[in-house]
Amino acid sequence: MSKNLVVKTNRLNQAFQMLTLAELHIVQLAIVDARETGTGLSTNKPLRIDAMRYAEAFNTTRQNAYQRMKSAEDTLFNRRFSYFDDEGKLVKSRWIQQVRYLDDEGAIELVFTMAVVDGISRIDGVQEFFTQYLIGQTANLTSVYSARLYELLIQWKSIGKTPIFELNNFRDQLGIGINEYQRMDHFKIRVLDMALKEINEHTDITASYEQHKKGRLITGFSFKFKQKKKTEVETPKNSDLSDSKQKTVEIPANLVKQPENSNLSDLDKRVRAITGAIAKNNLASRFQHGNESPLEMMKRIQSEITSDDIADTWQNKLETMGVVF
Repeated sequence: MSKNLVVKTNRLNQAFQMLTLAELHIVQLAIVDARETGTGLSTNKPLRIDAMRYAEAFNTTRQNAYQRMKSAEDTLFNRRFSYFDDEGKLVKSRWIQQVRYLDDEGAIELVFTMAVVDGISRIDGVQEFFTQYLIGQTANLTSVYSARLYELLIQWKSIGKTPIFELNNFRDQLGIGINEYQRMDHFKIRVLDMALKEINEHTDITASYEQHKKGRLITGFSFKFKQKKKTEVETPKNSDLSDSKQKTVEIPANLVKQPENSNLSDLDKRVRAITGAIAKNNLASRFQHGNESPLEMMKRIQSEITSDDIADTWQNKLETMGVVF
């Protein structure tokens, strides 16, 4: 589950943007693959996205994936987004500056603009300034409004509630056109209610909203949400993935379970929490060395965490993989 983690700056996440769902999928894949393949993003080096990769991530066929990619790229090339810089000035940018079709290989190559590269690749370890989530959480959402709302909510996952989203900015962040859903009842029924229904059914959170008024006029919305228990999270639909992608590792419960009547030190409790998180999130395979068994790996990690600083390092590492402590 540590793979497919989408990480981008809060500034890029909060940008005013108007994308289709397929266009957003391309951006998500670019973020994930640039990091996981070690390719990175730059303004002069193309990033390859394969149709099979798209198909596996978003539960569709390879042929359909390539058609979606080609169609989305054609419009994405002309899409713009805007954000406020450090000086509070409005900046406008395009998403991509170059595309190359590889029809015989079922792939495309993209070169993103400087604003996108900065918003995706400048990950300096200060996690509170970044939004991150597993790409699979949005894979079964059928509306771009649902996917964008999920991104905006998950930025606040550490506290489970958002500030008030001012209505006009919120519409721009969701990608709603100036002439779309102008009536508030239409906006709530066809955008907010529909998006929350999808999020609550198909992602790892359950959310609700509160509307805020000045007089009789609704001026904004705020949201509260909570993480679902692991058993509540929907299993991805593409269950025909290879065994290697579906495989989970069983970890002995006595290694990770906190004793009910325990006199453990604070550090020992943190060690148990860290190894427990590795087990519960099926991350064991990420940390095994050579032919090391899961049991040996867990014991090694427990022996390595000898200070709070080392525990902090492990916790930060797991949080970048989507683990919530």
